[in-house]
Parts: sequence; C-alpha cells; structure tokens
Amino acid sequence: MGLSSSAAQLQANAGSLPKTLLPITGVIPFSETIFLWQSVVITAVLLVVSVVIAMWSAPGPATAMTAEAMGIEVSSEDAVKVAPPAKPGEWLEHSPLLTILLALLAAGWIGYEFSRQDAVIAISNLNTYNFIFIMTGLLLHWRPKRFLAAVGRAVPATAGVLIQFPLYGAIAMILTQAKNGAGVTVSDQIAHAFVSVSTQHMYPLLIGIYSAILGFFIPSGGGKWILEAPYVMQAANDLQVHLGWAVQIYNAAEALPNLINPFWMLPLLGVLGLRAREVVGFTFLQLLVHLPVVLFLLWALAYTLPYHPPIIP
Repeated sequence: MGLSSSAAQLQANAGSLPKTLLPITGVIPFSETIFLWQSVVITAVLLVVSVVIAMWSAPGPATAMTAEAMGIEVSSEDAVKVAPPAKPGEWLEHSPLLTILLALLAAGWIGYEFSRQDAVIAISNLNTYNFIFIMTGLLLHWRPKRFLAAVGRAVPATAGVLIQFPLYGAIAMILTQAKNGAGVTVSDQIAHAFVSVSTQHMYPLLIGIYSAILGFFIPSGGGKWILEAPYVMQAANDLQVHLGWAVQIYNAAEALPNLINPFWMLPLLGVLGLRAREVVGFTFLQLLVHLPVVLFLLWALAYTLPYHPPIIP
C-alpha cells in the first residue's frame, strides 16, 4: 500500500506503461493511489489488526518451539534423500506422471521456438536457455519430489521461486496472447465477464476477491498487475469506478495471498533455518482476519471516491 507498490509506480509513469494499457488507464499519480486518505485509513487499520493478532497468537515460553524440537539441523549430506510417500495425497509428487506431462509440453514449445527462428537466436534467448536447463533437470531426476529436493538443497532460499516462475510466465502468455475464434484475447473476455456480472458498487468486492485468488497462482505484484490491468481497468472505466482506487483494490487484495504464499518469508526462512510450514500457521490466522476486513474497507471506502476519466498525456 506504500511507495514500493509496483502497480502504483507503473501507473504514475507513462514511460513505464505498455502502449496498449496507457489509453485505458492514463497516468494515475500517487495522489490518486497510495496518498489517498482512504489508502492511509486501510493501511493504519491493517497495521493495528496485524500487531494485535501477532501479540495474541504468539506462543508463550511454555509452548514456544526450539530449533531442536522442530528437527532443524545445520549439517547436510551429499546425497539427496527423499522419504517415501506417507499419505495418499503425496503419491503424485513421487510419480513420474507430472514429469512426463511437463516434458511433453516443454518439448512442443521448444520445437516451436526452434522452428520459427534460427537455432542460434532461439538458444540465445535467456528464457529459452533457462527453460531447457530446468526441464532437463526435471527429466534427469525423473520424479518431481527428487527434483524439488535437489533444487531446495542447492538454493534453499529461492528454490520455490526458480521452479514456479516459468509456470507463471506460461500463465501470463495465455492470459495476454491466447485468442478465441473471433480474435478476442482471454483478458478482453474476462473484462466483459466482470462488467456483465458487476455494478459500480460491487466492483471493489468482486475484483478484490478475484485478485486475491489469482495472487495464489501469480504471486508477483508488478508482473501480475501487467496481466490484470487491461481488463480490470477497462471494467473500472465501463462501471465508472475511481481508477486510482481500482489500483489500490488490487494492491490490498493481491497482498492477501502473501500471508500463505509469502515472498517476504524467503529471507526469514533462510536466515533462521525454518520451514514454511512452521510459520504459515501464524500467517494463515492473519489471513482469516485480514480477508473480511480488507474486502469490507475496499467496498465501503469506494463510496467516497468519484470517477474521473483517464488522464492521457
């Protein structure tokens, strides 16, 4: 909700916006996004709520877990050891089925890349280069569990990011490039769907819920905004919702998934030697309280903001 907001930063600078997005949103200065008094109210409320929940849920001396009790060891072994599946739901990550499926999809895409351009140009693309190495590693380990264990051991603080982001990139391309028979992109179809089922006053609630759900799959503030903005902001124009507040709806809602799919947790886990499951219980409690509070404030405060057409320099 502050100066580090990727969406607000992008919208405040015409040079940062894609050419296709600028006519839809125009330039939205900070005074219409993060410096709105409504934004300050939400930020203040969430700060107080977060601290109260943290104080209430923190374990006391009698129940606090030590590193030894959680089985944290600083030593490591050379071999990658994977425990057999302990629950029925774990069988898929120990099976090569996912590996085979991803490898087939990857082979199709790589074949397309090399067929449409010179091989030297194709391999010099950093995305293609990294993608080939990731898929090769997955195939050599054969089972997803072994591959994830090896990556986690090699780069423990960023393993999740390295594995997930190629998949996020694929989702991004589908949303922005895939078209139906009439030549309409997926993002345009989503915008029309939002307008057809929403009203001016229900827009904050609907978009807030949608953005929070999408944040579980694409937990990247700036990249995710580039995906959502074309149809989210077009819907805001059609329904005459304050455009700066639409940006803040995104900012507040997309941050909610970070409580259980958290980027901010990565350095904490690396420094303290913790695992996500040992922290996420506390953050999930935060999510349970934050979700209704954020959605209510986004909806209620929208009534105080009039609509202004895009300002295009």
